[in-house]
Amino acid sequence: MTKTTHFWWVRHAPVVNNGGLVYGGGEIDADVSNIALFEGLAARLPKKAVYLASALCRTHQTLAAVRAAGRQDIPGKIRGYVELNEQSLGDWQGQPIAELFSKGGPWPGFWMTPAENVPPNGESFAQLCERVSRIVPEIAAEYAGKHVVIAAHGGTIRGALAQALNLSPAQALAFGVDNCSTTRIDHYLGDDGEVAWGVPSVNLPAVNFAAAY
Repeated sequence: MTKTTHFWWVRHAPVVNNGGLVYGGGEIDADVSNIALFEGLAARLPKKAVYLASALCRTHQTLAAVRAAGRQDIPGKIRGYVELNEQSLGDWQGQPIAELFSKGGPWPGFWMTPAENVPPNGESFAQLCERVSRIVPEIAAEYAGKHVVIAAHGGTIRGALAQALNLSPAQALAFGVDNCSTTRIDHYLGDDGEVAWGVPSVNLPAVNFAAAY
């Protein structure tokens, strides 16, 4: 019998205004002032789920805000995984985005830098995809057959989509992943050990745009 593990990926809430600095995989607080976002997530996320997060504070703050919006089933303390952190942008973190772009450093496209490019003392998006692809099967094995809600980051969720859809890192960068959106990825494990994936939805907003903003 095939065992299905349902992953509910949630991108963290918008971050506080940091003056236009790069934060990447660094610590920065989430702005949890827009209650409508968390009420929307509270209504959408499954009951009787396992709740996990990255090791960065903004993902934990996001789940705490959903809990405060009426989901008392969400634990007050969430297990965090460093492997689910956002891409480390190394020496770029803490630098003004405008200055980096003016120097021709980061790629002026959808993402900060091409998928294979390694920022000074940081990691590439391709390397992020590699670490995500290693930890997700471990989580699926530990919580097989359950609903697993993971608060993470835009890069992390794109990495999970790359694994599920067998995409290159560059292709995965084409996905939009908005703050407080949910992305569903299902992990199917057959009796013979074969693994398959399903992607029921990507980047669903917590509430409609007008209500959120």
